[in-house]
Amino acid sequence: MEVAPAPSNGPSTAKARAIERAAEPLDPLYTSLTGQTLGDRYLISRRLGEGGMSYVYLARDLGSGRELAVKVLSPRLSRDPGSVERLRREAAIAMRLDHPNVCRILGFGETAHPLIYLVMPYLAGEPLSDHEIRRGPLPATDGIPLLLQICRGLEHAHGLHIVHRDLKPENVMLVPDRDVPGGTRAVVMDFGLAKERTAEPEVVKLTQTGIVLGTPEFMSPEQIRGKPLDGRSDVYAVGVLAFELFTGRLPFAGKTPQEMMLARLKGEPLRLRAVRPELPAKLEEVIAKSLAPEPAERHQSMDELGASLASITATTGVFGRLFGRR
Repeated sequence: MEVAPAPSNGPSTAKARAIERAAEPLDPLYTSLTGQTLGDRYLISRRLGEGGMSYVYLARDLGSGRELAVKVLSPRLSRDPGSVERLRREAAIAMRLDHPNVCRILGFGETAHPLIYLVMPYLAGEPLSDHEIRRGPLPATDGIPLLLQICRGLEHAHGLHIVHRDLKPENVMLVPDRDVPGGTRAVVMDFGLAKERTAEPEVVKLTQTGIVLGTPEFMSPEQIRGKPLDGRSDVYAVGVLAFELFTGRLPFAGKTPQEMMLARLKGEPLRLRAVRPELPAKLEEVIAKSLAPEPAERHQSMDELGASLASITATTGVFGRLFGRR
């Protein structure tokens, strides 16, 4: 099934990306693991979902009885030694993460199929992308607390010299939590596991290898060019995510992800209040700074971005406290 590109007057949104994922073919070997035990330890209960690079299952740890999520990597990645080695190395790095707004990786395993899998805590919630589809664009009062939590999780990762590289609404889980103001905890998923794509001919010249690591709609200009990345690339991705969160669309026009990548290098992003004029002018300024083409012109850290977001509603005193360090 071929998926038509998003219309030029309405760039790809969470709904369009969901349709694209649903159109991807499923491999029978990787979709029929229910009832099997991986690594003599993880009993697969049922399939939770799938994407371009993995299938996610609910599993039970036979040792502890704990429910876990097991992410089984796609055949294409499992059969490529280079990809497996990269994922093994980056999974080991991601195991160092320990923060309430980050989903850590608990284990990495391999079977003889070959079948490569990652073990993570099971989070009973919904992806931010599904939340956007269900509710539509959020008001500032609902969106800013979620963004602040995302900033906190990313700041923790950056403190360990871990850059996410593939931040998008699909990689943020919203989990009910009575201990969090508003009752919802935002958890950033899939650190170090950016999706590997072959670049289209029109953007091969923008990368060093013709391989894109990440999701084109959310990539920073330096990531598109294949340059070294630091935390400011994630700042840019948060800006794109925030723009979509509040408007339901992306800040760059284009019929395809590749056209949007080119627009990011050559054009100016839409202004937030050109789409939703009722939003605070300060919020527009914060997002616009996050989307600056040069890293030196952006917020220089997630702490700085979070402080700027918190200042928008600082008069209530709620959001400022929400960004306090833990």
